[in-house]
Amino acid sequence: MLALRLARGAHPLVQLRRLLVTAAAAGTGFLLLCTLGYAMAHPDASARSVLRLAWCVAPMAATVYFAVAVARTDPGTRPRPGLSAIGLGPVRLMAVSAVTTALSTTLGSMLALLFFLQLRGDLTGMPFDGAAAEFLAADQPLPLPGALTLLALVPLAASVASALVLRPRGEKQARMSGTSTTAGTSPTIGTPLTAGASATIGTPLTAGASATIGTPLTAGASATAGTPTTAGTTPTADTPPAADTDSTSTAPGTSADSPTPSATPSSATPHDFPAEPLDPQRPAVPQPAPGGLPWSVAVLAAGLAVEMYASRSGPAPGLALPGRFADGPAGVLAGWTLTAMGLVLAGPAITYLCGWLLQAVRPGALRLLAGRVLQEEARRIGQPLGVVCAVASGAYATATLYAGARPSFGPLSTLGALLVTGCTVATLVTAAVEAKHARADTTAALLRLGAPATMLRSAALLRAGALVAVFVPLTWAVAELAAMPLTG
Repeated sequence: MLALRLARGAHPLVQLRRLLVTAAAAGTGFLLLCTLGYAMAHPDASARSVLRLAWCVAPMAATVYFAVAVARTDPGTRPRPGLSAIGLGPVRLMAVSAVTTALSTTLGSMLALLFFLQLRGDLTGMPFDGAAAEFLAADQPLPLPGALTLLALVPLAASVASALVLRPRGEKQARMSGTSTTAGTSPTIGTPLTAGASATIGTPLTAGASATIGTPLTAGASATAGTPTTAGTTPTADTPPAADTDSTSTAPGTSADSPTPSATPSSATPHDFPAEPLDPQRPAVPQPAPGGLPWSVAVLAAGLAVEMYASRSGPAPGLALPGRFADGPAGVLAGWTLTAMGLVLAGPAITYLCGWLLQAVRPGALRLLAGRVLQEEARRIGQPLGVVCAVASGAYATATLYAGARPSFGPLSTLGALLVTGCTVATLVTAAVEAKHARADTTAALLRLGAPATMLRSAALLRAGALVAVFVPLTWAVAELAAMPLTG
């Protein structure tokens, strides 16, 4: 119910992203059902049916990847201070996000089932009734358990992946309920106190003390909101404020250096961006440079080597690719897969390297700002950028390989290509929007300091230009090398 309420009251742009996830899930579900229809119409060609089902893995993976990116940027399930008091801690919000993702993808699967039944002719009174009855084996009853199993793959994979990505990280989350506090301890949100003690959010208390929000107290003291007191005193309207309004008194048995409830690991969010504005007095620790560049280069080189070996090893069993592509050795497909993995793994490190190059050789304020921001966003946008480059490399290699003999693309092949391309590009755009929201505090601080808005836009264009200047030649080179073993 909470997931439905959050989905209904979301921003229109958030609703648009969820609708895109629903559309992607509908397309992938329709491909899976068409595979089932082909298997029913050709019971003797079981090997080709299994191969068609295996080719659906690529659009399904792209759909799940896009659904996880949308779940990460959903503001309705973002942890905020105080939500744990009503039972919405990081774990519960993770579950709500997974349920929201499951609802969006399940809706898409149901739409795919309706369209599939309409093309088979099982549903009448709508356009395209029975348009693909022969191909989808309309003369045979549809195995409902098999159809539902195939349709459940995308919602199940998307919800599980969202839960894994958004799970609370760091130290184990402290239980917000079921623990008791004694004298000398500071209760956190939702923690029951001992007899005679009552408190609200953010109030360190001892036994026998009572206070309201934001009131630091000592033993035996009572106060109203915002009034610092000492032991045994009752504040009045003439009571002067304390000299240091940011300091809070400590309870017996605790030290001044002990962490407050807002600084405990239980307040960490599962997202990469902060749940509340950053403290300018205590800035966040810069993230280290992404690793894995040597491994990604090794995987990329291994993929190209596998392609070269498979193309020159003589006759080998081929795979009938969708769209009536020429049968190529199975090793070439394995080499393409390794090459794509190498590009995806190298994305964050190459993005960080682009930021380093921008601020090299005596940079000015513009290049320094663009480079630092690009280095900070390397982990967030680097991987989606690597996925887009891998898809573009495969598309370019395929177009180069079949430049002379244009293979005939069927409707299902076109739908699969559009799903993979659209989901990867949409994931990159979603990651860019997430990065923009993550640096909103930094942008606001720069504007308060007098930085012109044109400088911020110029820095954004400089970052985009640096990424294009590095990733486009890299994608072209990898695509040429990937197509060389088959064209030579």
